[in-house]
Parts: sequence; structure tokens; C-alpha cells
Amino acid sequence: MIEVRNLRKSFKDLVAVEDVSFLAQDGEVTGLIGPNGAGKTTTMRILYTIMQPNSGVALIDGFNASTDPQEVQSRIGVLPDNRGLYPRLTAREHVRYYGRLHGMDRDELERIIDELVETLGMSAEADRRTKGFSKGQTLKIALARALVHKPHNVILDEPTNGLDVASSRAVRDLVRRIRDEGRCVLFSSHIMSEVQALCDRIIVMGYGRIVAEGTPDDLATMTGQVDLEEIFVAIAKEEAEMKKRNQLEALKGEVGDVE
Repeated sequence: MIEVRNLRKSFKDLVAVEDVSFLAQDGEVTGLIGPNGAGKTTTMRILYTIMQPNSGVALIDGFNASTDPQEVQSRIGVLPDNRGLYPRLTAREHVRYYGRLHGMDRDELERIIDELVETLGMSAEADRRTKGFSKGQTLKIALARALVHKPHNVILDEPTNGLDVASSRAVRDLVRRIRDEGRCVLFSSHIMSEVQALCDRIIVMGYGRIVAEGTPDDLATMTGQVDLEEIFVAIAKEEAEMKKRNQLEALKGEVGDVE
């Protein structure tokens, strides 16, 4: 289970995340969506321990990502926004390296690597060095190394970006299988049809805050729309208008103070 409580993160004068709280339950896929700059990636980076919040807590199975990073890292699998690979290692060697970092049994590790290679359609490139790999090939390897130790909590940032239709379908099937095993998935994507097809609950972020959350049906009722893309546009438009009104009110206050 992933829990975030009153999370705040700023970079000098820029507030990236402000008072964000949500719960991603076991046995569910929780979607985290929003426009670029909404704070999604910052929130995820705090969850997987590479960034510290100014305040608030991020919990993985009850363990604090700031104060118990090693415990948290053992309980999560992460597909980050940056998929960096070691160019001289083969695809299989990448996944094996991550499995050994997690202390996996050698025979079990090799069995799971073979399983992931087949599931993600990596057979053709599994034993090639990764230098010069395409965006899609790189993503498959990054996804395989995130899942090799069978983590209970999985954090996926744009997991099908750059994949062809068959590979995207394989990833969606894999996400459903992880959910059906009772594990927790936090899933971020700009492909609204994919979010609508996969997610049990959806959290919408805008300007560093949560602006809406609920099941797809809840959000449809809230906005009067059925298609998730239209729901997202309606929520984003309302939030932008509210921000503009707040800015105008603040400006009026400043002018009043001068007068």
C-alpha cells in the first residue's frame, strides 16, 4: 500500500507539490494524471526515495520513504521517467544485475528473467548490448528490471510511452496481472484511454495539488462527461479558471494595499 500525507516540495520559489494526500490500495491500479508540471513526477520521486519533501510523509507499506529508504526500496519496483541504461551491458545483464542487488536466488532470478523476456517480447534483443537501443527497447528493459524482484508495490511513470501496439497490450496485461495478485500499482500516463481501461481509482493533479479524485464513474458524475479525456479537459479547465480568479483577487488586494 502507498500512502501520501500532506506532501509539500518546493524548489526555491517554485512550489512543485502542495499539501498532497492520497492512498493507493493493494489489489488496485491507482492512476496519477495531470498536465505537464502538475507535480506527478515530483511526487513519485519522493515515493521512491530519490527526493526529500519539505514536509509531509510518503509511506510504502507503512515505512517512511525519507527515514527508511532501504526498507522502502525493497518493497517497490519503479519505472522512472528517466530510463538510463548501461550501454555495455546486454538487456538480460541489466535485469540480472538488479535482481542480484535485491539478493534474489540465482535459479529463481534466471527463471523470472526468462519469463519477463517472453512476456515483454524482448527475445530478439535480450542478449545484445543496449547501446543504440530504441526508445521502446529501452523502456522494456527498464520495466523488466523494475519487476524482476516481484515487488509488492509498483510505480510506473508512462509505462507504454514509445511502445508499439503489441508491446503496449502486453504491458497492460502485465499491470492487470500484478493487480489481480493483490499488489499495489501507482500508474501515470498521458494516454487517457489507457488510464480509463486500467485504473480502479484516479487522482488528478494540477498546479502541484490534487484537484479531483475517485473512480472513473465518480469523475464522470462530477463533470457530466463519460470519456476520460473529456473529464480531464473539464477538470483542467475548471482548475485553470479558479487559479486565474485567485490571481486576480490577489492582484486586486495588492492594488488596494497601494491605494
